[in-house]
Amino acid sequence: YCTHSYGEITPISQAKNLTQINFFFSTETNTRQFFLINQPVRWLEAQRYCRESHTDLISGWNQLQDPQLKDLLSPEAAGTNIHIGMFRDTWKWSDGSRSSFRLWNLQFNMDKYNSGQCAMAVFDDGGRWMSGDCDQPKPFICYDNMILIKEKMKWEEALYYCRDHYHDLVTITNLDDQRWVEKKVKDASTPFVWTGLRYTCTLELWFWVSEEEVSYKNWVSGGPEDDCDMSGAMETGGQHQWHSLFSNCRTES
Repeated sequence: YCTHSYGEITPISQAKNLTQINFFFSTETNTRQFFLINQPVRWLEAQRYCRESHTDLISGWNQLQDPQLKDLLSPEAAGTNIHIGMFRDTWKWSDGSRSSFRLWNLQFNMDKYNSGQCAMAVFDDGGRWMSGDCDQPKPFICYDNMILIKEKMKWEEALYYCRDHYHDLVTITNLDDQRWVEKKVKDASTPFVWTGLRYTCTLELWFWVSEEEVSYKNWVSGGPEDDCDMSGAMETGGQHQWHSLFSNCRTES
């Protein structure tokens, strides 16, 4: 799940040259990168570091089983308790992903141990999880899955580029997603970057190309312009609000 940004996108009210190309964001799944941080810190410090420097703490069963992660861990690190992105409220992943799968080491998952609220994994124990004190310093693993594409493209070109080379244009379904993208767009050279938002005249609604529900919204004051051939873009400055732009403009993603 990664994002990219390219050239410039102009609001409809200011659009003069409809061949203008902006940057865009892509989500990346097949080339996800992991980063092992060997400095022991508390769980909240680990989460904060990952969100500021990468995307988040490693989260979800698919990531924990990724071959890239296994290649990253030395034999010494594999035998260490490492912070993962699960915390108890009830148990959920730091990046908001949901999964009913659990791989607890039952010896360390009794109620009396769960007051610690955070989870760790021991990778030479089959990657099984244990709960522990969130304030106990541990090494941790970050993942990064947003990529800014600094090449100016029309919206449809950006869509196919992301799907051919990565996964998809970025989807923003909550405030955490919004903040992650905001951090990435700071490196863009254009006023706007493409997102995976698109308007359909047939159904008269906005939708994410990833088929996620458009529940979270951050439109500029006045809302989007609901018209055919319109797509969603985010400001790279200011309040990072969303704008509806002509799809044949060129920008980053």
